[in-house]
Amino acid sequence: MTSDHAATSDRAADIGHDPADIDKHVRVYITVFVALMVLTIVTVAISYLDLAVPVAVTVALLVATVKGTLVACYFMHLISEKKLIYAVLILTAAFFVALLALPVVTHSNGFWIHE
Repeated sequence: MTSDHAATSDRAADIGHDPADIDKHVRVYITVFVALMVLTIVTVAISYLDLAVPVAVTVALLVATVKGTLVACYFMHLISEKKLIYAVLILTAAFFVALLALPVVTHSNGFWIHE
């Protein structure tokens, strides 16, 4: 029975499933989870503060961006991806920002619409 266990642990070590590596990954996931819970509490706490609407929205979006980045990097494993994935991610973010800015510049007193 010991030889079977030794063979199994040798195969696990060959494919990167060493118990120490697994423990390290689990600790990282737990740390990210705790950070997400703390940031959620921060978001709720910010909603109770008497801030001006633009400031409150800015702070809430900043916290949401940090939370989204944590989820994308660790739970979606983007932190270890190749450069092409980063290029596509940056392009997507640029289009997202452009779409968010579109109503601002096309408002009735905006840049493109003349009355």
